[in-house]
Amino acid sequence: MDFALSPEQRAIQDLARGVADRYIRPRIAALDAEERFDREIMAAMGEAGLLGVCIPERYGGGGMDYVSLALAALEIEKADTAYREIISVHLGLTSLAILQWGTRAQKERWLPPLARGERFAGFGLTEPAAGSDVAGMITTARRDGDSYVLNGEKLWISLADVADVFLVFAKTDPEGSHRGVSAFILERGMKGLKTGSIPGKLGVRAGNTGSLVFQDLRVPADQRVGEEGEGFRIAMTALDNGRLTVAGGATGLIEACIEASVAYAEQRKAFGKAIGEYQLVQQMIAKMVRDRDASYLLTMRAAWMKNQGARNTRETALAKWYASEAAWRAATDAVQIHGAYGFSREFPVERYLRNSKGAVIYEGTTQVQELMQGEYALGLRRDGSLRCELPAWPFAEDV
Repeated sequence: MDFALSPEQRAIQDLARGVADRYIRPRIAALDAEERFDREIMAAMGEAGLLGVCIPERYGGGGMDYVSLALAALEIEKADTAYREIISVHLGLTSLAILQWGTRAQKERWLPPLARGERFAGFGLTEPAAGSDVAGMITTARRDGDSYVLNGEKLWISLADVADVFLVFAKTDPEGSHRGVSAFILERGMKGLKTGSIPGKLGVRAGNTGSLVFQDLRVPADQRVGEEGEGFRIAMTALDNGRLTVAGGATGLIEACIEASVAYAEQRKAFGKAIGEYQLVQQMIAKMVRDRDASYLLTMRAAWMKNQGARNTRETALAKWYASEAAWRAATDAVQIHGAYGFSREFPVERYLRNSKGAVIYEGTTQVQELMQGEYALGLRRDGSLRCELPAWPFAEDV
C-alpha cells in the first residue's frame, strides 16, 4: 500500500494552506470574538478552486480526487473550523449530492457556478424537532401542477444567511416516514423563503449558522433532485460525503493542537525547567500524535474508497466518529497544557476546544456513529445497493 501523496494532492494541500495563511489566520481571532462571518474569505476559497476541488472539470471544477478534498478540509480547519464548514456544506453535502443524484440538466445548470465559487450552497436537512431523526421532519412539499409548494422550517443550517442555493428536504408524503422524503434545489430570492442567523453559539463563532423558513414557497418540479421519496437516500449519501470532510477537518484540528501545545511546552517553565520535560505533558502530547495519525489513516482509507467508487458508509462514519472525538480530546488536553492561559483568548487553544465540540454533534452525533458501528459489527446493518454511487476518480467523460 502506497501512503505517499501525489504531486497534485500535495499541490492542493499547499494551496489550501496558503489560503489559510493569507486570509484566515491573520483575521480569525477578531472574527471569532466578534462572531462575524467574513465573506471575503469564502470568496478567496472559491477563487482558489477549493470549493470545486473534486467536481469534474466539465462542470467547472478542479477534477481532483477525494483524497484532495480531505486534505483541503484538513488544512483549512488547522486555521479554523468555521471555514472548513464551508467546504463541508457547499461542496461535500450539496455540490456532490447534485453530482451524484442530479439530472444532466441540473448538473449543467447548478454545478459550474458552485464549483467556481461564483455562487454558494447550503444544505437544509435539520429541523427544530428533527435532527438525528431525519424521518421525523415535518416540512412538507405538496405537488401542485408543475410545481411543489413547501411549508416548514429548517434550523442549525450552515451558511443560512450567506448561501445563494440550497438543497433542502421535505415530506412529499407526510405519512411516509423516511420513504416520504424528497429533495429540492431552492434559490435565494424565491418568494416565501426567509433566512436568519443564530447568534451566541458556543463555538464556530466565525461561521454563519441560522434558519430557513418556507411559507407557501413554490419551486418548479424540475428542481426536484431524484425521484419522489428518494430524499432520505440522497441525504444519507450526502452525509457520507460531508463526514469525510469533517474527519479530515478534525485531523487538522488535532494537528493545530499539537503545534500549539509543543510550542507552549517548550517555552513555558515550571520548577526550573520547560514543562515539556515533564512526563505527564509528554503523555498528553503523545496521545494527540497517536490520535492524529489514526484519524488521518481512517480518513484517507475512506477517501481512497470513494476514489474507487466503492460504498463507504461504514468507513466514512468510523473516520468521522473517531476523528471528531479525538479532536475534542486533543483540544481538552491542549487547554490543560496551557493552564490558566488556555482559559483565555490569548492563545488559540480555547477556540479549538469550543470549535471541537460541534463535530461530535453535527452530521451524526457520536452516539449515532457508535450505534452504527455496533450494528455493522453485529450484522444488524448492511449497506444495500443505491440507484447511483458517487463517481469514481478519475472521472469518466460521461459523468
